[in-house]
Amino acid sequence: MNFTITGSLGNISKPLAEILIAAGHQVTIISSSEEKIKSIEELGATAAIGSVEDVDFLTTTFSGKDAIYTMVPPNFGTPDIREFISNTGKKYAEAIKNSGVKRVVNLSSIGAHLDGGTGPIAGLHDVEQTYSKLDGVAVKHLRPAYFYINLLGNIDMIKHAGILGSNYDAETPLVLVHPKDIAAVAAEELQQTFTDKSIRYISSDESTAGNLASVLGTAIGKPELPWIEFTDEDALQGMLQAGLPEVMAKSYVEMGDAIRSRKLFEHYFNNKPSSSGKIKLEDFAVEFAQVFNL
Repeated sequence: MNFTITGSLGNISKPLAEILIAAGHQVTIISSSEEKIKSIEELGATAAIGSVEDVDFLTTTFSGKDAIYTMVPPNFGTPDIREFISNTGKKYAEAIKNSGVKRVVNLSSIGAHLDGGTGPIAGLHDVEQTYSKLDGVAVKHLRPAYFYINLLGNIDMIKHAGILGSNYDAETPLVLVHPKDIAAVAAEELQQTFTDKSIRYISSDESTAGNLASVLGTAIGKPELPWIEFTDEDALQGMLQAGLPEVMAKSYVEMGDAIRSRKLFEHYFNNKPSSSGKIKLEDFAVEFAQVFNL
């Protein structure tokens, strides 16, 4: 089979490409960087260099493919994160329509059932709504949980303040996922036949915030590492001091509020998948410790 995947050599797209290539498929990888051409070709894939905001480029790269994988790349410089994600989805949809491709696996997110109040996830809600209008195109929306690897951004907090925390308390339930588990599901869906529009939740493990701190703390030799609940303002100021652009920082505070209120994961818990990924919290803790100790 012949696939195009977006996301360059990111945390999901690279292992996804590796799985598909190992299975004998042809893979084209879209990247905005010419510097990635060599690495893409070394995987055994074809590089397509261009912008996901260029509909003509996307149309050409999607044409003739058995299926495509779409994801909206991060943009820390945008003045409106929801608008950027939503508009990118519209360009993908136009290119999908123009190219005639009939099967799409789309990276969405847990919480994308909500129209707002979820930070950057609100933009992915918009993408799902845009894709719903694609006539004759089967779409599988993947809704992965909170990425384990986002926790790597808290290493400085642990080293300098001796705590782990966010704007929700230690008893808050969390649903977690590893990018490699997402890649495995994306590869499975791309290689099989599906019809209509549907969603699939992806999780690797479930925890509470307090247990998360305990497991990661134990892995780095700090078994008493506490989980601290911050106010929204304290969370915002902490992210700004860490160098995050204000637009993104405010968006993440809003997402934290959605976690605190329990609404972000509500639909997942009411529609839990029958199985979860292979990489459990204790497994990721080993990976976390390796980065922590660098």
